[in-house]
Amino acid sequence: MLENGKPELLVPASSLEVLKVAVMYGADAVYIGGEMYGLRAKAKNFSMEDMAEGIRFAHEYGKRVFVTANITAHNRDLEGVRKYFRELHKIGPDALIISDPGVFTIAREVCPEIEVHISTQSNNVNYETYLFWQRLGAKRVVSARELSIKEIAEIRANIPDDLEIETFVHGAMCISYSGRCLLSNYFTGRDANLGAC
Repeated sequence: MLENGKPELLVPASSLEVLKVAVMYGADAVYIGGEMYGLRAKAKNFSMEDMAEGIRFAHEYGKRVFVTANITAHNRDLEGVRKYFRELHKIGPDALIISDPGVFTIAREVCPEIEVHISTQSNNVNYETYLFWQRLGAKRVVSARELSIKEIAEIRANIPDDLEIETFVHGAMCISYSGRCLLSNYFTGRDANLGAC
């Protein structure tokens, strides 16, 4: 939510060019993925240099940039995540979008002044979940895609005003329990929770 009470228009960007177009044509914020730790493993993602340029560009226009790091991390990922967040800390994204509690913990340790938003991949379907994440320091929680407007309104009525709700209104609208994609891993060895669905 913007300070003027209007909903924030948050747009995904698959490249630096798309980020610049989104910013110039009215997006309030843009979310992007780096080359690691996001769920779009086969997509064209941002290098650290392109992220830095995109963040500078967006900030010149008074817009914000969020970086996804929403994989379900395994032990082998944790040191890399820590190093990645140190690099991100230097270029100053406005928020990190995270789903895994371990990754969340590392983000709070390495870059505590950067907002953390909880990804839809965390199955955020009730107000107690939102309150749980807020107690840990999250600024925003992304609703599970399968929630109805009525369910989202009930969540809003039961959480503090300063805890933001983000909701997908266009794009991939998988009907399942967000973030619990297991069949591709079972049948093909491709782990959807690491972005390889």
